[in-house]
Amino acid sequence: MAPKANADGRTRSSVQIFIVAGLCCFFYILGAWQRSGFGKGDSIALEITKNGADCSIIPSLTFDSHHAGEAGNIDDSKPKVFEPCHHSYTDYTPCQDQKRAMTFPREDMNYRERHCPREEEKLHCLIPAPKGYVTPFPWPKSRDFVPYANAPYKSLTVEKAVQNWIQYEGNVFRFPGGGTQFPQGADKYIDQLAAVIPIKNGTVRTALDTGCGVASWGAYLLSRNVLAMSFAPRDSHEAQVQFALERGVPAVIGVLGTIKLPYPSRAFDMAHCSRCLIPWGINDGKYLKEVDRVLRPGGYWVLSGPPINWKNNYQAWQRPKEDLQEEQRQIEEAAKLLCWEKKSEKGETAIWQKRVDSDSCGDRQDDSRANFCKADEADSVWYKKMEGCITPYPKVSSGELKPFPKRLYAVPPRISSGSVPGVSVEDYEEDNNKWKKHVNAYKRINKLIDTGRYRNIMDMNAGLGGFAAAIESPKLWVMNVVPTIAEKNTLGVVYERGLIGIYHDWCEGFSTYPRTYDLIHAHGVFSLYNGKCNWEDILLEMDRILRPEGAVIFRDEVDVLVKVKKIVGGMRWDTKMVDHEDGPLVPEKVLVAVKQYWVGNSTSAQ
Repeated sequence: MAPKANADGRTRSSVQIFIVAGLCCFFYILGAWQRSGFGKGDSIALEITKNGADCSIIPSLTFDSHHAGEAGNIDDSKPKVFEPCHHSYTDYTPCQDQKRAMTFPREDMNYRERHCPREEEKLHCLIPAPKGYVTPFPWPKSRDFVPYANAPYKSLTVEKAVQNWIQYEGNVFRFPGGGTQFPQGADKYIDQLAAVIPIKNGTVRTALDTGCGVASWGAYLLSRNVLAMSFAPRDSHEAQVQFALERGVPAVIGVLGTIKLPYPSRAFDMAHCSRCLIPWGINDGKYLKEVDRVLRPGGYWVLSGPPINWKNNYQAWQRPKEDLQEEQRQIEEAAKLLCWEKKSEKGETAIWQKRVDSDSCGDRQDDSRANFCKADEADSVWYKKMEGCITPYPKVSSGELKPFPKRLYAVPPRISSGSVPGVSVEDYEEDNNKWKKHVNAYKRINKLIDTGRYRNIMDMNAGLGGFAAAIESPKLWVMNVVPTIAEKNTLGVVYERGLIGIYHDWCEGFSTYPRTYDLIHAHGVFSLYNGKCNWEDILLEMDRILRPEGAVIFRDEVDVLVKVKKIVGGMRWDTKMVDHEDGPLVPEKVLVAVKQYWVGNSTSAQ
């Protein structure tokens, strides 16, 4: 059903009309009328059409709340109304703003790194969706098709036409699965890698794709139960990370530059560069040392493209063979110093494996070039300068990881070895049970969680990854965020469970495009950031990255949620407070919200 614009410029669909009439069908009716790429409703929508707003279709859904917090502290004042930003901000990324980026040095890609606005430069308006925006296709169709209106940028269809990245067909983009190094398709390319790397048996679960393009490598790994964290800068290849997320593939805006990657040490089973244009050999292999930091012992590094097999390709690459020869020599030397073993070189693809432990690397202890980092700084990464040192293996063996999916609930080695202070095996198991219970309650509240409607999910305060583990499904993936101010550094544990995530400070903008998440989970976020930064800024950032008609689940103390509810009352969100699943006397409550559907226009405010 097409949305209709109100006189004030807001756009309202029948979904919101039903919500205003009564919240008993809050999520169910919302899901029924979700816009698909072709504007067609699903079978639920047809059922709603037949029965109108008949809530008997879902008699178990209730939003009744009996706690005193909301009723006992009634605030009759009207919420501050946040106006739409100007339509030119449709794809605004606060910490990767193009104009601001050009004021920073180009050396070592510094200008492509995070440079967030000062307090007085922050926007205090709602980022609009582009005209014609529709809900992305459900997975797995979204892997191959993206509605043109959601990311109306055709430059890649011209620049990468020969390489089979992306094609424009009518009102959609089609992604054939090709890449610069795999024009015949990512599946065949992954098959070649699997001849050397144990991709099929669950040994390799987490992967890092540096300079990912539109993330076709990560998209096709998903069918093999491998979860890739893909990143690329916001640069001349317009909207590549945005396309990845529209496809339902994990990705962030990022670059190997002057600061460390926002991931813990020993996080990934495999790292990958397919003609990613990263100068691996410079500065004594500084970027390779950073890959080594985040690569798990026994993990694999894949380099596909220049300078591999330069003897046969230097003319096609239009580069002097002497330069390519020197580039490969530098890479080989750096890999040797890192104690990586070269497992394969075939065609333009080379594969190295990181040694399992330091006992295999005795020779480098006497090498004057082997400058080692401080062991206790391996996970200290937020805005920390990338050092040209080698991350040492942990002194205490963390033990072997089980293959996925056993890895999801097995005790992570970081916990069994006591490497996370204050977290015991018992604490970990108790946390798992707690989140299974919480997620079951969420599924009773929001019937859409299991349907595939929510593909891209974010947990803003992930802890040990219990929420993501409890909700795990091939239909979805979770970006587990561990705040930089969290009491415990648990992101390494998240990765050891076969999940992915990132460090972030919620006082700043997240490294993604607008409208890239379907569901956001915020457990204790506002209690954590109380007094640290403005809650309005955090909520506006949540609005920026949340898709129209996307959902939010807040879990926090009731007094906190009452304040949050007041703020979002001016943000075109519909909300309802729900009791804790253990009853109304528990001070922790749940606030559920849905962002209304509306799009920008030329008369938007700021």
